[in-house]
Amino acid sequence: MIKLIAIDLDGTLLTDGKKITDRNKETLTKAKKQGVKVVLCTGRPLVAIETYLDRLELRDPGDYSITFNGGAIQKNDTGEELLAYSLTLEEVQSVAQIMTELDLPLDVITVDTCINLTTSKSKESIYRELNPILNFKTMSPEELDETIVFNKMVVGVEPTYLDEKIKNLAPEWYERFNIMKSRDCLLEIIHKDVSKANGIELLRKELGIEQSEVMAIGDEENDISMIEYAGMGVVMANGNDTVKKLAQFVTKSNEEDGVAYAVEKFVLSN
Repeated sequence: MIKLIAIDLDGTLLTDGKKITDRNKETLTKAKKQGVKVVLCTGRPLVAIETYLDRLELRDPGDYSITFNGGAIQKNDTGEELLAYSLTLEEVQSVAQIMTELDLPLDVITVDTCINLTTSKSKESIYRELNPILNFKTMSPEELDETIVFNKMVVGVEPTYLDEKIKNLAPEWYERFNIMKSRDCLLEIIHKDVSKANGIELLRKELGIEQSEVMAIGDEENDISMIEYAGMGVVMANGNDTVKKLAQFVTKSNEEDGVAYAVEKFVLSN
């Protein structure tokens, strides 16, 4: 019996137009009314998903979100953090140095602000287009200081250019950080101990839910950990081919209410 559904946003719950369809909303609202914990599990900060929480009526005491790809577990009604990982100033500046050498734009994300670092001379970050609700400012890596809480780093740039450049990213960086793509145009760099699976693990223990009672629904590389972790791992039809091979069930696409289809099949029918 599924008691917790962890759901990715982009390419999963959201349509290509960044909307939650009526069918997805109605299905998840019904699941919540039946006592199932519906948890958005995203790389975004809480402030960037508030409209979706409102749409799904997930603002009550006892509603939670997993943000920053597992870097924080937060209460939706108050924003209180049950868990929060952050990066050090030295870690951010060391990544900024290698991104400068690779000529890649680097953004550092805090709770409500995106800091665009001046690491690329030829490319502008597209992260602003992907998350326009955040506050944005530009700084040089040298201007950063230890008063800033760095939740994660992202490289947002056209896929072909990104893929070509990250071929030159030495293996040591993958050992030092958790680095993965959340979209074909977006590389995420987070604390080594952070993953969506770890976030779910901590939350389900807090709630007294068994691992076998967790369903995870996603589509991209940054969803792999939770797809493998969950008792029921579901991947979208539009998902990454590698991720789909790990799924226990491949549902319909994000344009075909794939989340609702999976929840109706495995949660509401039981």
